[in-house]
Amino acid sequence: MASIVQSLRDNALYFNGYMQGRSYGFPTSLSQLYGTLMSRVTSFISLPLPLLSFLALPVFGGTSTSINLLLFWATWSSLILTHDPLNVEAYGTLAVRLLFFLLPALASLGFDAALPGASKGIKAYGGKHMPSSLGRERMLKIAGIATLNVLLAIALQAALEVLTTDFLHARSILKVTSMVPLPWNIAKDVLKGLAVRGVVHYLVHRYLLHNYDSPLKTWHLQWQHSVRLPFSIVAAYDHPVCYLLAVWVPAFLPAYLFRFHVLTWHIFVALISLEDLFINSGYAVLPSSIILAGMARRTDAHFVTAKRGDVCNFGHTGLLDLVFGTACKDTTTLAGDLEEENEVHHLGERARKGARGAIRGLKDRGDNKSAQETADADADGEDPEDQEYLPADASEARGNQASGSDTRSPVKRRSGRTKTQQAN
Repeated sequence: MASIVQSLRDNALYFNGYMQGRSYGFPTSLSQLYGTLMSRVTSFISLPLPLLSFLALPVFGGTSTSINLLLFWATWSSLILTHDPLNVEAYGTLAVRLLFFLLPALASLGFDAALPGASKGIKAYGGKHMPSSLGRERMLKIAGIATLNVLLAIALQAALEVLTTDFLHARSILKVTSMVPLPWNIAKDVLKGLAVRGVVHYLVHRYLLHNYDSPLKTWHLQWQHSVRLPFSIVAAYDHPVCYLLAVWVPAFLPAYLFRFHVLTWHIFVALISLEDLFINSGYAVLPSSIILAGMARRTDAHFVTAKRGDVCNFGHTGLLDLVFGTACKDTTTLAGDLEEENEVHHLGERARKGARGAIRGLKDRGDNKSAQETADADADGEDPEDQEYLPADASEARGNQASGSDTRSPVKRRSGRTKTQQAN
């Protein structure tokens, strides 16, 4: 008993000393407060720059890849050396969520409200998909709660890091080091994160928010499913507890389990933020017609069936819905989306043509080499036979080009999304 009392006393003394030390860092005058705020703003602006430079490497190729990677590593190292690890993680996550989800979602909501005629023409369900039907006050409420949910998730993440490092004296949840992970390791961690996130989201969404009668189900139906059809900001509009369980926990859990590097975490957050932005947007035209369009159709069908009471499509990709029999009848899974894309764009035929072109290129290189050897032999007085190689299908291809014919049947390009069900 005495040891327990002594332990509690030591912890209380440590906490008291820690809080006194932290209090000395608080600003005591208006000028110090101004300087602290300006320092925070400057840090916030500079934090996303390394991430943006990393994402811009494949797009802007003014210099070699090695030089770009070297410059990125130097920028990242200086960022780690001049900023607190917690600030890098928390402010970086905030910057990514703002740039890749919150600001575009609010801009999309503003576009729908300011130009309803133009927005209605590109919505999958037309006027039924317009957020303006909810009224101005309701739209502002949805936008405000969604913003608070995003900030709440980031604050909870920062609080867990403080609890882990400062109070439990354990290593940080995420790795914040100057060493940049290799692209292959980043891709592997992101794929593992997407897989774990998909499974956890499906289980939480299906059982906790829809199947089991509990306050969570009531909150989810009264908040998020009070909207008839989704638009981008609705991805973050839900009761805060439901949002944390269905959105934040599935995303942060794999980062904790595999201990992501903070850069991998930022890239992972950017990808899932874009996913939430597009599949809930309601727009008929999306950047990708292979995966995002099918995910958006399934999201729309989930909201439509939730209104009717026969809810389905609890996952995004549809794979787990197919396995457990919870897929809506009129929507396809990810495998169906890929098969449809193959039919539309003739991916198999393009792959075969690419393979034939590669083989032909190798043979042409061999012919050029043989021609060079022949020229060298002629210079030495030799007279080898002159040979000409023509691929077997070259004459047929040239005949088709000359006649202007095409063996493929014309295919009408489909819109990014189709109306699978009529909204109530």
